Amino acid sequence: MATRIVEPEAGPRSKRAAILAAAVDHFGEAGFEATKWSMVAERVGIGQTALYHYFESKTHCLLTIMRQELQRSHDMFTEATADVEEPVEALRAAVRAAYDVSDQEVLQMRILQNHMDLLSGPRKSKREEAERVAARQLVQLVERDWTNLLVRGMSQGAFPLRDAQLLGAGVLGLIVSVWRWYRPSGPTPLSEVSEMIEGACVRMVAT
Repeated sequence: MATRIVEPEAGPRSKRAAILAAAVDHFGEAGFEATKWSMVAERVGIGQTALYHYFESKTHCLLTIMRQELQRSHDMFTEATADVEEPVEALRAAVRAAYDVSDQEVLQMRILQNHMDLLSGPRKSKREEAERVAARQLVQLVERDWTNLLVRGMSQGAFPLRDAQLLGAGVLGLIVSVWRWYRPSGPTPLSEVSEMIEGACVRMVAT
């Protein structure tokens, strides 16, 4: 069971959500390394020192974005597949849910995929480490989501018997690879990408 971090209460004067949104825009478009902490403060309209009331570092903010995106992905998977009994349709629903996203969520997923290596080793800061551990547990939870869906399909005879964990990793890897190259302003609409990946996942799993 993943450790769920309780988000601080957002009072009427809190800038936390605005800081996260500005950081997503900057980290997703310009890149984490190219973004100065002061640029986030400027976007929000606060002094740089005020950022430290909410996040002790730029990396702490990054890890929070990653953890929140992983939680969102898990929640969307659960909601999309909860009432779908037929395994192939559940697989299709899960893939479609992965691409039913806003432009802001596209940036969040790009950030997540570009910085997964950050989750591999412990952080010296307690707050950064709490976010890293929670995010790492959510990675494992998301991986289990897909593995369990495939195990269910295999047990019902809808999918050929294979190594469900390995196959799940392959399916998930295909789905998330899109966020490394997809751009909302590009020539290919996300609906077309979603349809292509959905078909590829069904062929990979069910044939």
